[in-house]
Amino acid sequence: MPPLQSITTSETITSPSNPRVRNTSKLRDATTRRQTGLTLIDGQREIHRCLAAEKELIEIFFDADSFSLLSDTEQTNLTSIVTQASAQGAAVTPLSSRPFSKIAFGNRNEGIVAVARFRAETLADFKPRPNSPIFLLEGIEKPGNLGAIFRTADAAGFGGVIICGKGTDASNPAVIRASLGTVFHVPVACDTSVAAIQWCEHHQQNIVAATPVGTTDWHAAEMAKQPAILLGSEAHGISSLWFDAAKNKKLALQTVALPMLGLADSLNVSATAAVLAYESVRQRNA
Repeated sequence: MPPLQSITTSETITSPSNPRVRNTSKLRDATTRRQTGLTLIDGQREIHRCLAAEKELIEIFFDADSFSLLSDTEQTNLTSIVTQASAQGAAVTPLSSRPFSKIAFGNRNEGIVAVARFRAETLADFKPRPNSPIFLLEGIEKPGNLGAIFRTADAAGFGGVIICGKGTDASNPAVIRASLGTVFHVPVACDTSVAAIQWCEHHQQNIVAATPVGTTDWHAAEMAKQPAILLGSEAHGISSLWFDAAKNKKLALQTVALPMLGLADSLNVSATAAVLAYESVRQRNA
């Protein structure tokens, strides 16, 4: 494996006000990500999974000051990722610690950040894996929750994730980090709630909607035949659009509730997703 310095494609950047550093840090803003189709990836595991999914890496930045402080194993892993990214055409740029801290994710950085071309497609181009359930996520606001649901979708063998309504997006660097990079391996689409309803109608998708006032116990719902599990925002739940469509016979929708035996009236949305996902796994394997 070649030494890390021999792979670099530019001189070390030492100023936090360097234009490339400033432009890269702007990718933490949703508007910039939408305009460019680019995002930031923090962490070795997340970048490795991006590479494994054959997403396009544009540039790798690494903290040249802290590299020598890493363990031998960490140095080897980082060099391996940089070498692989470089072989696929990514630029490799060393930064000193001050500019690196401007683009890295808080105190959790692992000495490497990547710029990648990645954003969710619209439903017109959505190709979920066949014969598998999917998640429908409306208005999920917290990146940590969305990332955790992607981990569940990957672990439970889901065929895809549809994100709709106002909320966070799959290309948010915090979502990528919370998903541990699994977001790159699960087919994902982002569109309006109306478009999602139309997609479900067109594909005759059976929907299991989680709501505190659900009429069916979670374990009694029919989830053996590749359902779409619908979850709403942390604050407001599922919008009335879905229930109106079901009332007008456009959708097959059953509502389910989890028993709340303590003071809380609901679980975290990512916890609910995990419970229902593995009930779907149980029923499919029964």
